[in-house]
Amino acid sequence: MRAIQFKRFGGPEVLERVEVPEPHVTANQIRVLVKAVGVNPVDWKFRQGMMGGELPQGTGLEVAGVVDEVGDEITDVTAGDSVFGSAQRGAADFAVLEHYARVPASLDFAAAAGLTVAVETATRTLDLIGVSEGHTVLVNGAAGAVGIATVQLARERSARVIGTASAVNHDYLRSYGAEPTIYGEGLVERVRELAPDGVDRAIDDAGGGALPALVELAGGPEHVVTIADYEGAQSTGVTMSGGAEHANRRDLGSLRLVGTVAGRSTRRHGSGSTWSSEGSAARSSIHGGRPKPSRS
Repeated sequence: MRAIQFKRFGGPEVLERVEVPEPHVTANQIRVLVKAVGVNPVDWKFRQGMMGGELPQGTGLEVAGVVDEVGDEITDVTAGDSVFGSAQRGAADFAVLEHYARVPASLDFAAAAGLTVAVETATRTLDLIGVSEGHTVLVNGAAGAVGIATVQLARERSARVIGTASAVNHDYLRSYGAEPTIYGEGLVERVRELAPDGVDRAIDDAGGGALPALVELAGGPEHVVTIADYEGAQSTGVTMSGGAEHANRRDLGSLRLVGTVAGRSTRRHGSGSTWSSEGSAARSSIHGGRPKPSRS
């Protein structure tokens, strides 16, 4: 089968299409005919050698496609079903999945393929700081791919969500039940206008030096988590979450939950950049060594 690999570390130019053996399932896996692949920051980190590993390496950690082979223990999907989920080398004709969910009717393959990494990241950060019913949560970078997944999952937990984004995206956040404000200088004062007593939890999905403000608003670093500001986490005592240890671990229950949420709406849902297996090679979807920008 065809697959995208790299035999040396570097920029998008090291990606090449090669022929490799087809993968097959074990008892708890499914195989899909890949229709679209998500492109995420962790992909270029792997490609540039920041995560280590032996060469050659494949790429693509999230896919959407049509089931064509199922393991003996699989009972929830059959051949012909459309699914999305996490993979290890998904940029190929076929990919094997253990964590997956059905593609909701309101999404096409490209939109569904961009959900998996964002959903796992959002679920992980919400769990790390214990977001639950009745909490007021501040999401910095709420209109980005991870941010909008965080908004939806926090709302499913019956939390109130305040989200930072540029003014052009405020109606977008409102459409998902978040209360928007702009980011940058004066954030503490703007958030206190919405929540005079501060917030219960805060999640930094965008960086930009916001952690001191988030710590002040949330009442301490133990109530804050970041995926985007390693240096700020060190200086403030905030938990930094991310890295290779999470790159291939996805939450099946959350994938199904977001699939359900997506299926209830025809609005645009947060997703990473994607490329279609029916279009050009993967390198055309990578901009300057990074995914094409999503809304933020």
